[in-house]
Amino acid sequence: MIRYLYTCLLLFVSPIFLFGLYKKKAGKPSIGARWKEHFGVTPKLINNAHRPIWIHTVSVGETIAATPLIKALKQANPDTPIIITTTTTTGAQQAEKLKDIAEHRYMPLDLPFAITRFLKAIQPQSMLIMETELWPNTLYYVAKFGIPITVINARLSERSALRYQKFQSIFNLLANNLSLVLCQHQDDADRFIRLGMAPDKVQITGSLKFDIHVPDTIKEMGSKLRNQFNQQRPVWIAASTHQGEDEQVLIAHQKIVNHHPSALLILVPRHPERFNDVYQLCLSHHFTTVRRTENDSELKNTQVYLADTMGEMMLLLAASDVCFMGGSLMGDKIGGHNLLEPAALGLPCITGPSYYNFTDITNQLTKVNAAFICDNPSDIADKVDEFFSSKTRRNECQQRALSVIKRNQGAVSKTMAAIQQVAD
Repeated sequence: MIRYLYTCLLLFVSPIFLFGLYKKKAGKPSIGARWKEHFGVTPKLINNAHRPIWIHTVSVGETIAATPLIKALKQANPDTPIIITTTTTTGAQQAEKLKDIAEHRYMPLDLPFAITRFLKAIQPQSMLIMETELWPNTLYYVAKFGIPITVINARLSERSALRYQKFQSIFNLLANNLSLVLCQHQDDADRFIRLGMAPDKVQITGSLKFDIHVPDTIKEMGSKLRNQFNQQRPVWIAASTHQGEDEQVLIAHQKIVNHHPSALLILVPRHPERFNDVYQLCLSHHFTTVRRTENDSELKNTQVYLADTMGEMMLLLAASDVCFMGGSLMGDKIGGHNLLEPAALGLPCITGPSYYNFTDITNQLTKVNAAFICDNPSDIADKVDEFFSSKTRRNECQQRALSVIKRNQGAVSKTMAAIQQVAD
């Protein structure tokens, strides 16, 4: 009955969801003729000699985090097709980078007819869900088709656990269809079990995001971009900023420029539809601003470099000295973003006080003084100034951050072993 009521509600709200998904926005990839895939009208895989492994990664961040596992799965199962589904067009764009080893399809809406069409067309042998993207109809019909479902890199915040507790019957509806939940941390596992998940279905494999590898090509490209800026000038990056944060970052940059006149800010808004607005905001603060898409080779006098592209975060981090991570100055709205990419590149990391989505990672880095919490633009400016003024301090942060990452690596191999158990 609960699932029936949910399906009726979803039928009413789907047009609103699809309108937001299909609405054209500057910098946002278009879904084009592939909109039918959201209704389960899904092309069969090119390689359909064997039933595929299905991995759902939602959007860009999840696809990037799942990439080492996807590569390991392909290496272990060279003859088995892999299909990646995402909900967003930006996620599709990221998945396209793995086209040599996996095919991409859009995730169908969580409606019975769409899910069953998809399953009949693709016929997966197993489903891996990245993190905690749990949809009632999807789980029900996948399990009904006899397909094991494993949640990988699972995390469950205390806030989400308390919400599920208020609607325990809904959690039970989801959990009963899961074969295995592979959690990032012990506290995630404890919350799943507290909500009623059978302990023998819960394992701790660590965070896949710790199994991060920075390709030499990224470092080389970062160095080339840094040469365009001028190697000697100090550079900081504000990554994945949200509306309401950009202005605070620009205020901090003004204070930094007062102490370091040649300082450059690389500003990376989280959402492509905001690129134009953020550009105008930079100009209104009287900063000399260049957009990355302008391909301007003369960047030595630029004060703000606006990254109005997608999927280049690692490259931009590699051209920086210090990183501020966005989504963390917005109270409880966002809950921060992942500090592992800047940490893996050896950057001192700064975050605002709201980072509940990445509590464990942030706490591990702050505990060893590889990351720092700043409450306002003035504090951010002071901390950036501190690292601009001391290469020794930056080097110390690098070593501390890399030690945290090394200590937590191994999630890919643990996840592979657990997945194999389900397959057997």
